[in-house]
Amino acid sequence: MDAIVLLKDDHKTVEGLFKKFEKAGERAYAEKRRLVDQITKELVTHAYIEEEYFYPAARAKVPETSDHVLESVEEHHVVVWLLSELKDLDPKDERFDAKVTVLIENVRHHVEEEEKDWFPQVRAAMGRKELQELGERMEAAKAEAPAEPLAVKSASQ
Repeated sequence: MDAIVLLKDDHKTVEGLFKKFEKAGERAYAEKRRLVDQITKELVTHAYIEEEYFYPAARAKVPETSDHVLESVEEHHVVVWLLSELKDLDPKDERFDAKVTVLIENVRHHVEEEEKDWFPQVRAAMGRKELQELGERMEAAKAEAPAEPLAVKSASQ
């Protein structure tokens, strides 16, 4: 699997979790907690492999994407801090659903920009073999991803 396909698959997984959260009942507290925990795991792993592998490769191969990469890292920064706040927030807290809604909006915006604006540029610049090799490294690196949102590099940048 190539790197861009891998990232798009992650995007689909997270979107599916978002939709489940949005359909959960107002008082489905246990379900919402479970979903947010899954969303956190998926997004932290995804942000880790993007920041450690994909973004550096994209910047090196397609220097004109540098601004996209920097913006994406800032978007990750916001997301991992929201995830860190949600980690210990009771789903019954009045701010819980609002924070998840802001998280969902931010991630959807981020995904749209990546998939429409700059993944095509990266695909055009990198050959199929290079994208496949990068994708294999990224897939293997998922096992190394931190569990803690604030352990992602962008959290401290």
